[in-house]
Amino acid sequence: MAFKIPAAGEPVPRGYAELLDQLDRTVHQLDARFRIPLLGVRFGWDPIIGMIPIAGDIAALILALRIVERARELGADKALVHRMLVNVAVDAAIGLIPIAGTLLDIALRANLRNLQLLTDEIRRQRSPSAH
Repeated sequence: MAFKIPAAGEPVPRGYAELLDQLDRTVHQLDARFRIPLLGVRFGWDPIIGMIPIAGDIAALILALRIVERARELGADKALVHRMLVNVAVDAAIGLIPIAGTLLDIALRANLRNLQLLTDEIRRQRSPSAH
């Protein structure tokens, strides 16, 4: 089901809030599930999956594209989707570099960046000054 971002003062549909919460949980599993003690560096399943040559990179790409698809369902406009797809493309290209790509993937965390872009846009549109 496709939604539009609710404007300031509009009630948030139950399905909208549930989809956003599900997206948040998925993104955190992919990019911030684990923490390296002492360093405080967080990473998730995305770089782990990406360590599997070719198949892992394809799987990580599919998961990242699914997140962008969910953002569209939540009302992301074409400009926002384009920015998110650029993050996905950079992440996918970096992921192809053996070993260094995994480390860069941990640093980039494109899925978290994309979630932040979406939530920033939701906050902006729900702000009373936005309309």
